[in-house]
Amino acid sequence: MRRLFSALAVTGFLLTSLPAVSWAQSLPGFTLFSGVKSENQLPFRLDFGGQTNGWDRYRLRIPAKKMKVAASEFVVSYPNYYKGKFDPKKIEVRVRDKKVPLTEAKWDRENGVIMIYPQEPVPAGTSVEIVLSNVRNPAFGGIYYFNCYTVSPGDAAALRSYMGTWILSVS
Repeated sequence: MRRLFSALAVTGFLLTSLPAVSWAQSLPGFTLFSGVKSENQLPFRLDFGGQTNGWDRYRLRIPAKKMKVAASEFVVSYPNYYKGKFDPKKIEVRVRDKKVPLTEAKWDRENGVIMIYPQEPVPAGTSVEIVLSNVRNPAFGGIYYFNCYTVSPGDAAALRSYMGTWILSVS
C-alpha cells in the first residue's frame, strides 16, 4: 500500500510540475511597466526555458493581424546589452507550420540586428513564426526587448514597418 501511495505522489508531482516548466517562457503573459503597449507585444516561446549561458531555440511569432502588407524582409533588432549568440545557418521563417525558403539570413553582431530575406515575399494576413535555433543565451540574465520590422516588396526606399516587440526573459 505504501508503494502505491508513493507512486501516486511522485506521479502527481511530475504531472503538476511539468506544465509549469513548459509555460515559463511562452507568450508575453502579463507584463507590468514594460513601456511597450499591450497591442505591440508579440507572442514568443523559448523552447528550452531561457536559462543563462544555455542553448535555446527562440520561436518569435507575428500574428496575422499584424501582417497588413506582404514582407520581403524581416528585421529583428535587439539591445546592445544582449550578449547571446545566434547561428545564421539555423534561422527559419515558418508560415502555417511550413518552412519558407530563404535567400539569406544575416546576423550583424555590431549593430544588434538579424536580417532575414525570404525567396518569395510572405503574403499579407498570414501568421509568421521566426525560428532562431542554436541560440546561445547570454551569461547574465535579464529582460531583452527584441523588435520586429518588415520591408514590403518593391519598397524603393526600403522603409521598415514596425510589427511589434517580443519581451524575452533570460534567467
